[in-house]
Amino acid sequence: MIKYLKNNNVLHNKNTIFSIICLIAIGILLLIPTGFEKQIYINSEGIKARVLSTDESAIYDTGLIKQGDQVCEVEILSGNFKGEKVRSVNLLTGSLETDKIFSVGDKAFILLEKSKDGNIVFANMVDHYRINLEVILIGLFVIVLVIFSGSTGIRTVISFAFTLICILKLFVPMLLKGYHPILLALVIGILISTVTLILVGGFTKKAYCAILGTIFASLITCILAIIFGNIFKIHGTVMQWSESLLYSGFQDLNLTLIYQSGIYLSCSGAILDLAIDISASIDEIVDKNPNLSKKEILFSGITIGKSIVGSQTTTLLLAYMGSFIGVMMVYMAQGTPLLSILNTKFISSEILQTFVGCIGLVIVSPLTATICSHVYTKKSKELKLTDYKIKKV
Repeated sequence: MIKYLKNNNVLHNKNTIFSIICLIAIGILLLIPTGFEKQIYINSEGIKARVLSTDESAIYDTGLIKQGDQVCEVEILSGNFKGEKVRSVNLLTGSLETDKIFSVGDKAFILLEKSKDGNIVFANMVDHYRINLEVILIGLFVIVLVIFSGSTGIRTVISFAFTLICILKLFVPMLLKGYHPILLALVIGILISTVTLILVGGFTKKAYCAILGTIFASLITCILAIIFGNIFKIHGTVMQWSESLLYSGFQDLNLTLIYQSGIYLSCSGAILDLAIDISASIDEIVDKNPNLSKKEILFSGITIGKSIVGSQTTTLLLAYMGSFIGVMMVYMAQGTPLLSILNTKFISSEILQTFVGCIGLVIVSPLTATICSHVYTKKSKELKLTDYKIKKV
């Protein structure tokens, strides 16, 4: 009992130290510049403002859309001109996707254009101000997670922050700088998976097994993404905003490889989730019955994986389908035949992404079970030898 408590304290200390190291890494990454911090608008300032009044006299309807200008009087709530009232313009382009209409009392994000002597020249209504709402939503998520998960919830929040920072501060900037997308996605994905699994599972055998299972499944998933991406003849321009990226001076980027790397990265979270589920289940089984053979552990892991894989693949399918419901509705409303819909580049790319991800999920189950069967069999043999010595004494 004393030995168990000592081991538990050592493990707890390791987890705490690793969590602190991750927090330090997050802080360092936040401070490191990406190399793309450039001021697009010279002599401008983004501020928060409250709408005091609106004037829609210059807006005219053209069917479903509105065009023209909405003029708003606003009170500036932040920045160097806090407290001042200015006239701001909301330019309507005739696009339902990007246009917005403001009402009295709304909070808005405004871009102030200034003259050389620092006076306001023009105020542009960019969009509704949502930063405060985003902070509230994230805070609610953190509170609920910590309440129901305790210290594990705190480590999960650290993992969440580490993942987000790695994507924004490492993956995206390095893609723009021309690093190989597949290799970069593998390195970043495995790094995120390793940190997440150690934060959630601790320095334990179940975490190590899950990490190995995730690494092997990641390699196979990347290979499948490349093979089927080339066979399907899906070009990277199928990604949203990709053409804008080319026109912004990044013509040398290999958008196809970036798209293929995104296929792996988008399902890597589900892969590590399934790996730790199987590994943790086997860990519990062996803990209750240390005398299981390698074969019994393997088949137990595969049996557990069958149930989890079924739900996880459906979850992945639904997650991806949510992104192209609008497109499917348009095709169906036009009476487009199902075969024609499935053959389009956009839908084909979604099918490719969905089922390569699902194959990765299916593969990680037997891989993790196999790794666990080798690792936990050694534990069983050690326990049997100890029992034998005790009986002999």
